Amino acid sequence: MKLFISKLHYKKKNELNLYEKSAVMFLRVIGVFYGIPVFIRNKLYDKKLLPAYNSKSFVVSVGNITTGGVGKTPLTLEIAKYYLSLNKKVAIISRGYGAKLSNKKPNLISDRSGALYTADIAGDEPVWLADNAKGAYVVTCASRIKAEKFIKEKYNPDIIILDDAFQHRKMKRDLDIMAVDANNKFGNGYMLPAGPLREDLNNIKRADKVIVVNKDFDSKNALKYCDYLKKRFKKPTYLCKIVPDCTYNIITNEILPKDTRIMAFSAIGQPTGFYKFLKNDYKLTAVLEFDDHHIYERDDVSKIIHYAQEENITHIVTTEKDAVKLKTVIKDVELPVKFYALKLKAYIDIKEVCGI
Repeated sequence: MKLFISKLHYKKKNELNLYEKSAVMFLRVIGVFYGIPVFIRNKLYDKKLLPAYNSKSFVVSVGNITTGGVGKTPLTLEIAKYYLSLNKKVAIISRGYGAKLSNKKPNLISDRSGALYTADIAGDEPVWLADNAKGAYVVTCASRIKAEKFIKEKYNPDIIILDDAFQHRKMKRDLDIMAVDANNKFGNGYMLPAGPLREDLNNIKRADKVIVVNKDFDSKNALKYCDYLKKRFKKPTYLCKIVPDCTYNIITNEILPKDTRIMAFSAIGQPTGFYKFLKNDYKLTAVLEFDDHHIYERDDVSKIIHYAQEENITHIVTTEKDAVKLKTVIKDVELPVKFYALKLKAYIDIKEVCGI
């Protein structure tokens, strides 16, 4: 059901069949009950009738106004690496969605040396950030304020980065960054659950800077979209180009040769860009999708392998976020297929975006 609704969010109105149109109309009615509380809450914060906590560290928020995979986490990594290069003490705070660890209290996921937990325990995004932003502290907690107080008292960081926090208005931020996908944009333009919008588009006015994340080899349309958003919302707007780096075996690190016949699977919000990258270098024959942030178990691995064997495929590729969860499941298991992860790299004028 989640996958069905998610696909509705990004379908054009003229592409909907009668059943889908009816579903959208029904979901729009439900959306009224979602949208009104969001509207009231934002107004209370705008008029300062609800207080916001003020950290003594420099706080950067990275978020988006839609659901699904926009590219916030790679962007968060680039921001963390930038401040680390300036010899700043950096901490990343994540909600820890989908983790087995209770996020009612702060959890230290990295003490700057890499992940202290596996992804099934701590969540895919915090573990991926911990392993790729070595030198930064990573903390998870449902309450960003609790997490801030914990990390501030324990390590006193210069920079605190809030991952996926555009709607988290309980904490003041010194730099508020909103990311948007260059291809999916704002979907059908409807609020949840009929569309992908978490809040009204007018709230983009809160952002200090807008980042258009392009998961395509051609940046021409993305640059045009940057200009459009800049004119519409009167905000500094930048392009972040994400491209493939390499595809490596998640156990042995061997590189997958190009033109190999492969199957792909993922549990991310918007996998279209992932598949597009794979089609550029490999013969993508089959695809299997799971709900966003799905936690893999042995039965899932068996399902993936069975599907691949039916298609006579021995090389299976997933995203790095999925790979950190999969490692713990396939560890010490003899497999009839090989699992790989597509590593991406981001290009952005990060000094212009975050310079202090």
